Amino acid sequence: MTFLARTRSLARRSWPWLRIPFWIGLGLLVGFVLPYVLVLNKRVQDRFNDLVFAVPTRVYARPLPLQVGEPMTSAALELELTFAGYSHDGKGEVPGSWVKQGSRYTISSRGYAGPDGGELPKRIVVSLGGGAVASVHDTVGNKSIKLSHLDPARIATLYGASQEERRFVQLGDVPPLLVKGLQAVEDRNFKNNIGIDFSAIARAALANLRAGHTVQGGSTLTQQLVRNLFLSRDQTFTRKINEALMSLLLEVHYSKGRILEAYVNDVFLGQQGAQAVHGFGAASEFYFGRRLQELRPQEIALLVGLVKGPSYYDPRRAPQRALARRNLVLQEFFDTGLITAAQLNAGQAAPLDVIKNGQLPHNRFPAFMDLVRKQITTDFDEKALREGHLSIFTTLDPAAQLYTEQAISSTLKGLGKRGDGVQAAGVVTDAHTGSVLAVVGSRNPGEPGFNRALDIRRQIGSTIKPFVYLVALTQPERWNLASMMDDSPISMRQPNGSVWTPQNDDHRSHDPLIMVDALAHSWNLATIHLGMAVGLPRIRAFLESFGLTDVNPSPSLLIGALDLAPLQVAQLYQYLAADGHALPLLAVRGVLDGDGRTIKRYQVQPGPGEYQEAVRLTIWAMQQVAEYGTASAIGNSALASLHAAGKTGTSNDNRDSWFAGFTGEHLAVFWMGRDDNKPTTLFGASGGLRAWRDLFAKLPTTPLSAAPGPGLEMAWINPDSGRRTEPQCQGAQQVPVVAGSLPGDTEGCFWQSLFGSDDATAPAPPATAAIRN
Repeated sequence: MTFLARTRSLARRSWPWLRIPFWIGLGLLVGFVLPYVLVLNKRVQDRFNDLVFAVPTRVYARPLPLQVGEPMTSAALELELTFAGYSHDGKGEVPGSWVKQGSRYTISSRGYAGPDGGELPKRIVVSLGGGAVASVHDTVGNKSIKLSHLDPARIATLYGASQEERRFVQLGDVPPLLVKGLQAVEDRNFKNNIGIDFSAIARAALANLRAGHTVQGGSTLTQQLVRNLFLSRDQTFTRKINEALMSLLLEVHYSKGRILEAYVNDVFLGQQGAQAVHGFGAASEFYFGRRLQELRPQEIALLVGLVKGPSYYDPRRAPQRALARRNLVLQEFFDTGLITAAQLNAGQAAPLDVIKNGQLPHNRFPAFMDLVRKQITTDFDEKALREGHLSIFTTLDPAAQLYTEQAISSTLKGLGKRGDGVQAAGVVTDAHTGSVLAVVGSRNPGEPGFNRALDIRRQIGSTIKPFVYLVALTQPERWNLASMMDDSPISMRQPNGSVWTPQNDDHRSHDPLIMVDALAHSWNLATIHLGMAVGLPRIRAFLESFGLTDVNPSPSLLIGALDLAPLQVAQLYQYLAADGHALPLLAVRGVLDGDGRTIKRYQVQPGPGEYQEAVRLTIWAMQQVAEYGTASAIGNSALASLHAAGKTGTSNDNRDSWFAGFTGEHLAVFWMGRDDNKPTTLFGASGGLRAWRDLFAKLPTTPLSAAPGPGLEMAWINPDSGRRTEPQCQGAQQVPVVAGSLPGDTEGCFWQSLFGSDDATAPAPPATAAIRN
């Protein structure tokens, strides 16, 4: 009997026993397994076809300009480099690193794409000297560079509900060593298996049996991807069956390259707080502060090694385990011919070189980010911000921001018990462009919550006075800085029947008094008389032209009965700092989409300027405030060389302390007070001014010119009469006036020389400062 005949005979005899299990099995196959596989197949295809990884929106500071003559100190430059995630590696050869030799810094930039174009990576040598950038050279050819930028620091991340940090990379942009090394370590037969590698499973089972515990896994890269995309981490039989089926289906429908690209972008590689780091692109920035394409072999080996256990091998929490794992992976690279013996030895001898803090900042500067959101939500809704894979480039200056935070903290600490319960806010802008460089909304800058810089409304006190004088000075035929002021007592009946009797801070009247001294010493009575003569409606209209509403129509407006936020005060003073240009304060430069295309640019084109001669007279008078007036603490300090212009402000009962001042490059406004609006015992000079001084003691900046601007001329005047006099006359004072506006006749000092004192030829020094207002 042939084999075939024997088989048929056996089947006929066995069929009565096998037919029931056969039909049951066939029924299960047709009625359950096949439909189940079809359901899984649809799920796999739907998910994979529409696979769009959730990439959060990243928010960046401004790129750091490095230009000859740009103010810069070593402390500020190193702060910027550290904050941007640059490492101090001793050579400065790897992108994102720097080295210092005396006052020379060798910096390897990473390059960036921004709304204004961006820059390619380069290695530059920056020399500092005299508080500024002395030279910038490109090491390629050792040629001088007129201007270079460092890539901007990442300051915030807008995550969606998934809280996943990811940087999508295409497979063609992934370093070949990572692609091949990943397969060598995790799935050597990836190119040939069907999504399941039975030989690897057998090897792993044998190794685990010998060790008595799990030492090796048999999962393919496809299985790991399926686990991440579709399944939970439960170690159940059902999950394992689903994993195997889905892996087979994935291999049937998609190429190995598509599967590998998805894996490279989805694998879990770390955690920072609530944010999970997925994909090698994000992990490269998180651990090394550099793009994936810039990693060295030992750094690629560390990332590949983390696949086995990101928490267990975390290089920040467990550096020894991470080092051992990395070196083991490097050995695997060598054993499979991916690196040379020299690369192996150099890599295993190298330190981990992981940056101290991962580049996953989540709203590092909440007060500044509040302003960013306010300015950008007119163009992008919340969903677009969280899920749009955008890059938002802001105007934030990391050094200015951190120094402003430090200035507030040190000032409040220096107040001792007087600082208990006192809150603070600060705003710093670019004096020329209106770009917002820093915002602090609390004495605890890192805590989100009530943003006093934007949302608090407090009386601004004497910080309003420069604008009263400015409106007057727009009529040079009537007023100038030498005009005689009325500082006599005032008593006015109010609409409610009460009598308003304002006082000077020293409860005295001052006569004779010229305009510049009235502003420098912040005398209330002189300011009120001037404002009433100019006309309240004109001053109110000028303030409302800046978008202010509910401007107090009563005379108390003239000495600061106006509730504003620090940002609004900064907007007012920006007009002065920008030489009469009404520039809106901007915190956002532009927005890029996920492909690096600029989709929105924010910029201001300033007009020709308004009332510039009056503005320049006001600025010069405010410089006298800082030289011998209520802010003389600036003129009496090392900051005198800045020739800063500013004004102190104190509200009723010392509830609010203000100072607003600017140099040739920066404007800063500080407020201090209590949330319950109770008295603080602080004056403008003892609160806000102190913080301003602390800031500019560190922040590199350009001095304001001490000379009067175009359209003005200097004139010697007699402060007792406001008329022209000769420079040798006793008490003669020099002030700028609009050219041709002051009568040419000079009163001279013949009688002084005939009957005067020995020092009649010496001009009198400015009056002693009143430092309280």
